[in-house]
Amino acid sequence: MPSKKQAENTSSKTRKKKVSVEFPHLLLQHGKIHQQFYQALKQQILTGQVRPGSKLPSSRSLAEMMSISRNSVLAGFDRLIDEGYLVSRAGSGTYVAQHIPDELIDSVKTPTPTPQTTTELPLQLNPQMQLLDNLWNKVVPRPNGQQIFSIGVGCNDLFPEQLWGRLLGRAWRHYRHWSPLSQDAFGFEPLRQSIAQYVSTTRGLNCDASQILIVNGTQQAMNLTAKVLLQQGDEVCLDEPGYDGALGVFQAAGATVHPVKGDQHGMDIEAAIQHYPQTKLLFTAPSHQYPLGGTLSLQRRLLLLDWAAKQQLWIFEDDYNSEFRYNARPIQALQGLDQHQRVIYAGTFSKMMYPEFRLGFLVVPPQLIHAFKLAKHYADTRTGYLEQAALHLFIAEGHYARHVRRVRKACYERQQSLITALQQYLPQFKIQVDDSGIHLICYLPQGMTEQQIIEHCQEYDLGLQPLSRYRQVASTEQALLLGFAAHPKAQLIEAVKRLKCIVDKIETANA
Repeated sequence: MPSKKQAENTSSKTRKKKVSVEFPHLLLQHGKIHQQFYQALKQQILTGQVRPGSKLPSSRSLAEMMSISRNSVLAGFDRLIDEGYLVSRAGSGTYVAQHIPDELIDSVKTPTPTPQTTTELPLQLNPQMQLLDNLWNKVVPRPNGQQIFSIGVGCNDLFPEQLWGRLLGRAWRHYRHWSPLSQDAFGFEPLRQSIAQYVSTTRGLNCDASQILIVNGTQQAMNLTAKVLLQQGDEVCLDEPGYDGALGVFQAAGATVHPVKGDQHGMDIEAAIQHYPQTKLLFTAPSHQYPLGGTLSLQRRLLLLDWAAKQQLWIFEDDYNSEFRYNARPIQALQGLDQHQRVIYAGTFSKMMYPEFRLGFLVVPPQLIHAFKLAKHYADTRTGYLEQAALHLFIAEGHYARHVRRVRKACYERQQSLITALQQYLPQFKIQVDDSGIHLICYLPQGMTEQQIIEHCQEYDLGLQPLSRYRQVASTEQALLLGFAAHPKAQLIEAVKRLKCIVDKIETANA
């Protein structure tokens, strides 16, 4: 006659055999055991192999059957109960829910679509979208921002990441005390005060904190301006070639955008006055015209301000590159010369900080403050607190000014290294050198086109851009824009050698 212990062992074996027969085997994949058990059991429920309403084996039995810890089984059960797949009944056990979540069933069992017999109607989109699509497709493929020579990228490698992390931590610890100060649509009040003081000192602006509007980058600044000031059919003047981001914003607003050529003294203001007297808004980057460089002369600045006052037109001053001036003091902003409050000044931090840092600011004339507050509120309510608060600390404690000096020195050295490398390896290129900015322009020799070079850029991991991307009016002039700020000397020299390989291929093919 078997002992009591032998009988218990026989009974346990019988239970395990019954479980293995009645309950399907769960196959675990790689990864944490409790997560894989959860995924495996959920899949059995979704596919119907474990039916709704059926009772599951105990956690101990499943752990024994699968040779895993009971804690892993319990963790999987708890998660499936929370998600509505399982229900636990006190004193009875764990059951599959009678009705499991419909949306998850649908994600697994997608019904076969019924064939459509009707003709699909065309989308009724804003016709301005076609204009934006044309701009978007000017450069194919588009650079990813990490490639050498990418445009508009600052000295990412010099950004003080550890310091910034500490400032973010401090800003978060002050959240309860500081967050009420960010409830205004115009932004975090201490940051606005820091910016007003900084730009008044370094850029000669005439403003106070009440005029500072924090925005999510220059693109939002332009969109808000278009929303506040422009109506369908209004006329806007833009440099030719000029910033394609601005062109897209104003075209999307339904404005008629007039290209105004310039020279080494900036936009030809006299030509704009003569040909486009009904202009409602003029977009300019007087400290460093984009993309050709150059500075709007004092004579033209005063002429533009006088025209704006007489005709009641608005000036959007994009001061995106003011801090990247190497051998001379920064030029006073146009806004600081304005005696009639017609200038809307835009500044950005992304080039000095890092590209993903999407904070900028506007200096708004007093008479437009309420209108811009409404536009900002109904665009996105307000800009997030944390980065605003950290940036306030970064500026107020002097870190930003030190960072600017360090970046300015490094950018100048990188610019000179790139110029030297181009002169050595590609002497047939005509280089346009400026005392400011973070890109160079290289004019191609006769017989070579931008498109020929762009076709090979992805192969050589180069992010340079053709000048034609920024033109509204076609031109036979062929030139390339090469960004240099984001890469140290050795990488720039190596990139020039890759560019030389492309040029050699083209010259060989053209011979």
